[in-house]
Amino acid sequence: MEYRTTPDDISYARMSSGELRRAFLVERLFRDGSVTMVGASTDRAIIGGAVPLDGELPLEAPAGVIAAETFLQRREIGIANVAGEGSVVADGSRFTLRTGDILYLGRGVRDVRFASADSRSPAAMYFASFPAHASYPPALVRKEEAEKAPLGTAAGASRRTLRRYIHTGGARSCQLVMGITELEEGSIWNTMPPHTHNRRTEVYLYFGLGADGMVLHLMGKPEETRTLIVRDREAVISPPWSLHAGAGTRAYTFVWAMGGENQEYGDMDPVTGGRLQ
Repeated sequence: MEYRTTPDDISYARMSSGELRRAFLVERLFRDGSVTMVGASTDRAIIGGAVPLDGELPLEAPAGVIAAETFLQRREIGIANVAGEGSVVADGSRFTLRTGDILYLGRGVRDVRFASADSRSPAAMYFASFPAHASYPPALVRKEEAEKAPLGTAAGASRRTLRRYIHTGGARSCQLVMGITELEEGSIWNTMPPHTHNRRTEVYLYFGLGADGMVLHLMGKPEETRTLIVRDREAVISPPWSLHAGAGTRAYTFVWAMGGENQEYGDMDPVTGGRLQ
C-alpha cells in the first residue's frame, strides 16, 4: 500500500505538474490478480482497486498504516463494481455485484474477499474507506435502486445522471457518502459550477473513457486553479480546500466518495465562473 501526506493549500501552488500528479492523482489502481491501495492523510481516506482472476482476493489490513488486525476493525467501506460481474464475501455472506452496483460494509466485518464470476472477463472493483466510530449493517444497492437525479443541460454540455447509493436516505453509514454519476453522450462537463466543501474530503474515480479518452480535472483554490489530466480508471484525491470539476474528451462515468465532518450531500460552497483564475 502507498500512503500519501496531502500538500496544503499554500504549497500546492508552487508544485510542478509532476509533483501535483504524484500528490493527487492515483494511477494503476487496477492490477490483474491483486488488491491495490492508496491512503491519504486527509480524513484518513483509503481507496483501492481489486481485480480478482482465479480464486478469491482477501482485503487485508496494510501493515503500519492502520495498525489493526483486520481492515474494517475501525473503518467502513463502499465497494463499487465498475466492470464485469463479481462478488464480495463478507464474513461468509456472498454479495453478487453487477456493473454499477455498490456494496456497503460497516465497522467490525472481519473477513472480506473479492471474486470474479468469469476470470476471462474479470470484475474491477473499486473501494473507498474512511474511519468509523459506529457499526451499520451490510447493504447492497443495485444501480436501478439508487436514488437518481438528472442534472445539467445540453447547451452546457453537462447532461448527466447522478445516483446516490450510500447516504442518509439510502444505505446507512457512519460518515461515508458514495455514488456514481454518468454523463450522457455529447456531454463532457461534470460538477458545474465547481464547488468546495471544507468539511470533507472527496475522491473521484473516472472510468468509461476508453483507451484514448481523458478528463481535464480542475483542482486548487478558486483564485489559483490547476489541471490534472486523468485517464481511464484513474482517481483524484480532492482535499477539503480544493474545488473540483472536470471536462472530458468524451462522455464518461465517475464514482464519487466523501468522508469527513458530515453526510449532507448539499453541504457545498459553489464557485462562480467569475472567481476562477
